[in-house]
Amino acid sequence: MGSLRDLFQWERFITPQIIRVFYWLAVILSVLFGLSGISSGLFMLVVNPISGFLMMIGSVLGAFIGVLVARIAAEFVLIAFRINEHLGAIRNREHM
Repeated sequence: MGSLRDLFQWERFITPQIIRVFYWLAVILSVLFGLSGISSGLFMLVVNPISGFLMMIGSVLGAFIGVLVARIAAEFVLIAFRINEHLGAIRNREHM
């Protein structure tokens, strides 16, 4: 990440490093919610087998979609910072 001094200077962005942490937290939460839904579906199988099965399928799909959405959101943020870096390089090249 760099030094503590980078937090108080505006020469470097810290968000590209931090966004990876938020991505992994979102993935972990999505998987945990998926596992929770699967376990609820297993308990629901006793009461109503069709509802329990549909709940388990929905939980797996929901976890997969959650991971996918987290990845897309993280990439959008990183793309914005890459565009900024490329525009800065173009600006610096024009001043030469």
